[in-house]
Amino acid sequence: MPIIFADRLRGEYILTSDQSRISITKIHHWLSTEAYWALGRSREEVVASIEHSNLYAVVTADGQTVACARMITDQLTFGWVGDVFVDGEHRGRGLATWMVGEIVDYWIGAGVRRVLLATRDAHEVYARVGFSALAQPELFMEIDRRSAG
Repeated sequence: MPIIFADRLRGEYILTSDQSRISITKIHHWLSTEAYWALGRSREEVVASIEHSNLYAVVTADGQTVACARMITDQLTFGWVGDVFVDGEHRGRGLATWMVGEIVDYWIGAGVRRVLLATRDAHEVYARVGFSALAQPELFMEIDRRSAG
């Protein structure tokens, strides 16, 4: 069950983990059709990924979901930030930096000591939050069962 944290406000935007304000339809559309890492992800997979995340947060404006991100963590040693997405009409306003920064600050404040994420093209966005390249990338390995296409 996801953690609920208090809403955060920034101008017209609200960052919330209130599950009743999450538009599954919009998030599924973004991830399955626009997010290079999740193309083709089924609605059921999106729902399950939200349900199994420790924290799922969205940014809303005028009651509409405009951005999302999630955190998976053991709540002590490690966390993974994933599925960060900002609607095209709201990009360039610092929402991803704000949203990820708040999520990371929440978990680091709760004691998590290491947080990772992966990005193909937004390194500067996450550097503003404190992320840097892996000090020893040769230590990391993966199993990737996603289709290559």
